[in-house]
Amino acid sequence: MAADTIAPVSEYSFVKGHGTENDFVLVPDANGRHELTPEQVARLCDRRAGIGGDGVIRVVRTDATDDPAAVSARDEATWFMDYRNSDGSLSEMCGNGVRVLGRFLATHADVDPRDPLPIATRDGIKVLTFEGGRPGGEITVDMGTPAFHGETSVTVGERSFTAQHVSTGNPHAVVFVDDLAEAGALTDAPGHDAATYPDGVNVEFVARRGEHHVAMRVHERGSGETRSCGTGACAVAVAAAAADQAGRGTAYTVDLPGGTLTVVWTEDDRMLMTGPAVLVAEGVTSL
Repeated sequence: MAADTIAPVSEYSFVKGHGTENDFVLVPDANGRHELTPEQVARLCDRRAGIGGDGVIRVVRTDATDDPAAVSARDEATWFMDYRNSDGSLSEMCGNGVRVLGRFLATHADVDPRDPLPIATRDGIKVLTFEGGRPGGEITVDMGTPAFHGETSVTVGERSFTAQHVSTGNPHAVVFVDDLAEAGALTDAPGHDAATYPDGVNVEFVARRGEHHVAMRVHERGSGETRSCGTGACAVAVAAAAADQAGRGTAYTVDLPGGTLTVVWTEDDRMLMTGPAVLVAEGVTSL
């Protein structure tokens, strides 16, 4: 091919960030010009041939995309979190990812961290509050109302575990164990009832560490075992609180391989999750 016939390479700005080591590639796209294919998302998340991440967040204004979740939120939120798992599949939202998105907007966009920040997601609007009204502190997210759907089961290898089916925007199966090693390597996705979870499920294994204190491991659908999961931490905290018959407003500490989150299930049936969000790099990539 002659040099003058080579098609130009598309270049994308990106920012890399993580919340308790659950890491993401953010693609700033305020004007809605960069619809990403599943293949492009998978390439971005590839830890050897790409940037590497548990998922991709396209940062787009609600009035610049025709995603139904963004369209319905235009009167309440300026920004939409277009979230994809590392295999390119769509996801409703991500609790760690929405904090990272909030950190990005507070440092790279016209967002005042002294004010609550509503962000539209496929699981409705999530409102973020910045500690001390500063862009650099921890961030609290109102994750909405949990839903309990009774007992289910999951399998790892030859072993079956009883689980609690909890929805916190994403579907979760919460398994209480004596030792997190009981989950095994979690190399493959735990088996589950396809009728209960037609779009897949996030599976959390949970061990108690003390009063109102638990530790967990998680296998996220479309991503594998990750260092942290925000919606999973919320599912674990409310499942533990329900089992403990803890009073509403009790703060649960949730230890994950990548750090610690705090979750409060409030009197008005909301889940408030607090944790860090860190931006680590930014640059330009070609897809």
